[in-house]
Amino acid sequence: MKRFRVIYCCLSLCLLGCSGTMNSNSPVDSLAVIEPFFGLDYTRSERDSAMENLWQRREQVKEVHSYSLPNSTAPALDFNPRPAGFELDTDQRPIDFGLSDNVELPAEREQLAFYTVAQLSSLVRTRKISSVELTQFFIQRLKTYGDTLQCVITLTEELAMEQAKRADEEIAAGNYRGPLHGIPYGVKDLLALEGYKTTWGAMPYKDQQVTGTATVIKKLEAAGGVLIVKLTLGALAMGDIWYGGKTKNPWDLQQGSSGSSAGSASATAAGLVPYAIGTETWGSIVSPSTRCGTTGLRPTFGRVSRSGAMALSWSMDKIGPITRSSQDAAMIFETIRGADNEDRTLVDAAFNFDADRDLGKLKVAYLKSLFESSSNAQNDSLTLAVFRDLGVEMEALTLPGDIPVGALSLILASEASAAFDELTRSNEDDLLVNQKKNAWPNYFRSSRFISAADYINANRIRSELIVKVNDLFKGYDAVVCPSFGGDQLLMTNLTGHPCVVLPNGFNEKGSPTSFSIIGNLYDEASLLELAHAYQVATHVDEEHPAMFMD
Repeated sequence: MKRFRVIYCCLSLCLLGCSGTMNSNSPVDSLAVIEPFFGLDYTRSERDSAMENLWQRREQVKEVHSYSLPNSTAPALDFNPRPAGFELDTDQRPIDFGLSDNVELPAEREQLAFYTVAQLSSLVRTRKISSVELTQFFIQRLKTYGDTLQCVITLTEELAMEQAKRADEEIAAGNYRGPLHGIPYGVKDLLALEGYKTTWGAMPYKDQQVTGTATVIKKLEAAGGVLIVKLTLGALAMGDIWYGGKTKNPWDLQQGSSGSSAGSASATAAGLVPYAIGTETWGSIVSPSTRCGTTGLRPTFGRVSRSGAMALSWSMDKIGPITRSSQDAAMIFETIRGADNEDRTLVDAAFNFDADRDLGKLKVAYLKSLFESSSNAQNDSLTLAVFRDLGVEMEALTLPGDIPVGALSLILASEASAAFDELTRSNEDDLLVNQKKNAWPNYFRSSRFISAADYINANRIRSELIVKVNDLFKGYDAVVCPSFGGDQLLMTNLTGHPCVVLPNGFNEKGSPTSFSIIGNLYDEASLLELAHAYQVATHVDEEHPAMFMD
């Protein structure tokens, strides 16, 4: 332990421009102490030569530290998930969402809480219910159950009523904007909204107001959406613990909802919002969607603008919808995708979703070894059987095993520590509620000691991983797999591939289980079509937590 204290002290003094005391006879000797940490072994002469440059580097680092950077400033390095020679499909055709014209109001109004966006859309469009009525209904549910689930940060009631009133006026005048017109929704509170606080779920930022409004919210507003709530997230996008408590799983209030899109999944599953916007860097849509029994879409990296969203990892952050059906996810994705003038990583590619696509024309694989070792074996087995009954022939596939995927998590660690560098150096990270060893404060501190060379080399390995995964997937339209197991979740977040997660039953404790479908880059349509067919065949997505159905 003493040796590592010495290493950290020397690292701080020699490389980071911090004050401290060396436990060695000279600065040159201090290098011998820290070399093993970086896998180096210099001679004394080499150390002596390096020291002058190290002191110069220290002064440069101090200058960098003195320059204040907002979280919104991205590095001048843009991640591109496309391997060389990748052909982008830009041929956009008309989309068939498979919407019904024959939806009726339920006998009991409370049943509206679990109507899908597709169903609510029909009711609003045909004026069987007004957007104002629907908005008031969901705001009341948020007021009734929000504290129970600890999923609400800010109700945007005044804004919502203005948007709902405008939606009703436009629809009455024949100016119908599309299937999200007049439909209430919530967003994870790392998306900026002008005039409202954006807390990032973290005590140091609980009163923060960010200038401007996130592009995703702007696009939903342009589609006639009604924003009713900013929902909880684990502090700085990890887990389900935020400065106000721990967001609950609506199926089991003794359990957290997982994270970091904790409130988005919890509120959607409990019928407090018809849908919500979440984000994922490494499982933050997949994990809470699994825990809460929702359908979540993690789009391809570069499909949805992150402008106005808190940055955690500039090369891994992605924004997507959390819903009650894949059909809903397709409609919301169509609205929020596409380029803007603020996120340089965006790509305009086609999204040709067809709710009635012939599944026999889809070429599908499944990750056999992960299914064989799955902790959800019974439900996963039934899931594969459903696809076979639907006429889907699946080939066994194995993910690349010759790349140290787990080690590449240092890419996320490095970028996250940079994103919250000032928080760490100011010691305001002490204000974060969760101070455990495996929480952000400790991760940020320890990740400061990842070298730039190792970060860059990890990204070079990532380039090889991208090629291998794309070569593996390009012969298929979709790949079915357990939501967890092996390196699948980290691997596909690193390569930027899209994923839809959806419920496939319950375990022996009555908690939801899930599986995932991974698609090729920019081909969210195929995986959502496959997910939609599964949900139509099984109706598992129509199960809801009993305590919120009264």
